[in-house]
Amino acid sequence: MSEKENVSEELVEETPLEETSVEEVEETVSEIDELKKQLEETEDKFLRARAEIANITNRNRNERELLQKYRSQDLGKKLLPAIDNLERALSAEVTDESDSLKKGIEMVLESLIHSLKEEGIEEIPAAGETFDPNLHQAVQTVPASDEHATDTIVEVLQKGYKLHDRILRPSMVVVAQ
Repeated sequence: MSEKENVSEELVEETPLEETSVEEVEETVSEIDELKKQLEETEDKFLRARAEIANITNRNRNERELLQKYRSQDLGKKLLPAIDNLERALSAEVTDESDSLKKGIEMVLESLIHSLKEEGIEEIPAAGETFDPNLHQAVQTVPASDEHATDTIVEVLQKGYKLHDRILRPSMVVVAQ
């Protein structure tokens, strides 16, 4: 006899045929059912954790995009009074001697406005526009006339600015009523 046949005969002789009872089968089936239930619960937990991680990732990406989009907001708000002062300086009467100073102020103002536009900060159009309480702040009203229709902005007292879709400062205006 070959060695293979000897080994298989020994296994057959050593392994007695057992009779399994109905109770043992039922126990095994209940164990299998319990394990299946645990597997389903574990899969559910895994899927929920994966979805939560995806949500956190999306939320973080959206927050980063918003921070990037509105990063200039604080700087813009701080620069607006300086722009107002430069515009007031330009509106003052000048003599021939101070003409070069006025040119310098114009250059600085143009540079500031250009830099703000590059960052997405724009002036809110106001003069002659229809009053919009989301963009404009009515400081004063005047009676409507043939020249100025109702709810039309007659005069701009202080320019307003916005960064993309956010208002940094509303325009302070006089409105015809």
